[in-house]
Amino acid sequence: MADAAYGSLPFKEMIDFFRRKLNVPTEAWTDIYAAEHEWAFTVAGANLDAMVADFREAVTQAIVEGATLETFRQSFDNIVAKYGWDYNGGRDWRTRVIYETNLNTSYAAGRWDQLQAAPFWRYEHSDWVENPRHQHVMWDGKVLARDDPWWRTHYPPNGWGCQCKVIGLWPRDLKQLGKSGPDEAPKVEWVDREIGKNSPTGPRVVRVPSGIDPGFEYAPGSDSWRAYKSGGQ
Repeated sequence: MADAAYGSLPFKEMIDFFRRKLNVPTEAWTDIYAAEHEWAFTVAGANLDAMVADFREAVTQAIVEGATLETFRQSFDNIVAKYGWDYNGGRDWRTRVIYETNLNTSYAAGRWDQLQAAPFWRYEHSDWVENPRHQHVMWDGKVLARDDPWWRTHYPPNGWGCQCKVIGLWPRDLKQLGKSGPDEAPKVEWVDREIGKNSPTGPRVVRVPSGIDPGFEYAPGSDSWRAYKSGGQ
């Protein structure tokens, strides 16, 4: 199976995942959380249906047509001016978050679908990240079975700006790596994190694995939404 890389041409599974989403207006980023993003397209604080639809069109252009961040920023500026939107954070930061998070999670969801053909998966940390996360570096090179529960909470992206990825392996690959089987999954330590300090509904505490940013403790494309609704991890 050919292995795509972040930033490569979009592919069918990636596009299909994004197109399945519904537009959802929000007041804060915490309104739609973690695996709820399996079905919802949001831009934090964009609370008008028409505005969300316009943002959806701009992000679709990025995902389907490969539009650059700078092209997206031009669309963002036009939408902000059109609705007189007073958003939180600086322009460069907000546009990068919207652009990269949607591309990264859609890419990851598409790869989850493709990776089902491989019995083993290897976690790979991106060397060009400016501020590497300690845990993500520690997970680099870990080879686990495709159905290991660890992937349900640690399948990347695992935070804002995370560029980690997963590649599929077969028994012959493990043999070449000098392995007789998959590695033992890293121990998961759960921590309480406060989110939504500036939310209209006030802050709340969520429980996430150490090393995972709140809101990223799910695997895009894994049908996490159904597990989330039934109370599973």
